[in-house]
Amino acid sequence: MKILLVEDEPSVASMMHKGLSEKGYAVSVAPDGNLALQMALDGQYQLFIIDVMLPGMNGIELCRVLREKNIDTPVLMLTALGTTENIVAGLDSGADDYVIKPFRFAELEARIRSLLRRSVPDALPAAEMLAVADLEMNLDAKTVTRNGKDIVLTATEFRLLECLLRNQNRVLSRLDLLEKVWGVDFNMGTNVVDVYVNYLRKKIDKGFESKLVHTVVGMGYMVKEA
Repeated sequence: MKILLVEDEPSVASMMHKGLSEKGYAVSVAPDGNLALQMALDGQYQLFIIDVMLPGMNGIELCRVLREKNIDTPVLMLTALGTTENIVAGLDSGADDYVIKPFRFAELEARIRSLLRRSVPDALPAAEMLAVADLEMNLDAKTVTRNGKDIVLTATEFRLLECLLRNQNRVLSRLDLLEKVWGVDFNMGTNVVDVYVNYLRKKIDKGFESKLVHTVVGMGYMVKEA
């Protein structure tokens, strides 16, 4: 497994490079966002580990540019800022998960394993389409439409909607959604689930008479045909 580590602090980069190499990963290091972008475009990596605070181009902007160039390699964001707003900003840019500095190496390893498991093609669901009412999700093309209208989702929004569709007519708690969409190692203390459910509502329910995303007070969320 090849990992591109984007970290400008030499001591942190050295520690991570040594630890990951000892675990069998092939690690390349970029000290700034601009060089990292060039390396990502020129090479083949199974995972990007990107620090938020970088010279040249910060980690959030780098992640956004990678996604704009249709590079869907999993991104693990490193941040010293653990507020919900900073976490959401990173996820909105296309990151798949995050680790707050300072972190234990065992935690980093767990996040890496989780992301790599999710990105293995054999682990993808066999079903091609998911649907409820006039909403359709194409799992192969990664597209969503409602009543024939294209709906553009971020990678995290897509995974959240997929999870809800696979469990339509069932109530999923916030903990269920955190574990299924963000991974069991995700910080359970954030309100990121509520934030992203609101994002989905704005994109798939706004402007339609029939609402598909429902809140079950005190229990969680569900997708069902009204």
